[in-house]
Amino acid sequence: MPQTVLLAEDDRAIRHALERALTLEGYEVTAVADGVEALAHAHRTSPDVLVLDVMMPGIDGLQVCRVLRAEGDRTPILMLTALVETADRIAGLDAGADDYVVKPFDVEEVFARLRALLRRTLPVTTGGGSGSGGGGVAAEPGREPQVSDRQVEAAGLRMDLQARRAWRGSRELELTRTEFELLELLARNAGIVLDHSTIYDRIWGYDFGPGSKNLAVYVGYLRRKLDEPGAPQLIHTVRGVGYVLRED
Repeated sequence: MPQTVLLAEDDRAIRHALERALTLEGYEVTAVADGVEALAHAHRTSPDVLVLDVMMPGIDGLQVCRVLRAEGDRTPILMLTALVETADRIAGLDAGADDYVVKPFDVEEVFARLRALLRRTLPVTTGGGSGSGGGGVAAEPGREPQVSDRQVEAAGLRMDLQARRAWRGSRELELTRTEFELLELLARNAGIVLDHSTIYDRIWGYDFGPGSKNLAVYVGYLRRKLDEPGAPQLIHTVRGVGYVLRED
């Protein structure tokens, strides 16, 4: 069965071009012109992935994200945006988006990001997938993470991989799909410094390049959800290299 895409874009030329390109790529596409239609179709059809323009009349893409996430819908969401400032990207992440593409974009980049998002919907298997080990550049002392096909426990974190839920101590964390995958990767490799290119490859399936702030934005947002007053910070930056999860 082809994977289904719900595309919401108010620019007719972009909508038609992207709908045709996605169809030729093998997706089953439903294309709509605004957020109201997008919500209606999402409720009726449960697509595999949503592609939403940020700026649409009436209900925009960010509002669509917020509504679906508030309803508990965790369908992967890729945002299309002409807004390039870091604050705008953070607004998309806050709304619950998993990734974004900045206009004007190359359609091959859209395909790559959709493939990466859809791979994360596959069941987690032991020793495989985006959360598997490897790619570390340094090890640090500490208790080894406890990993099974169902759970990961490390540095006071517990993750239920099948239910896609995570806790720090007794507090449950509200994570987007990308945040969950990033935290799982770091937790599976607790105490090991993972370099930027390894994280990009495991989470997004490709490297954005040295000038990208995409990873830093996601790490910053994940830190705000993890950190607690008086508790040790869990995600540490190793300047010039990458990130490590450890409980100091």
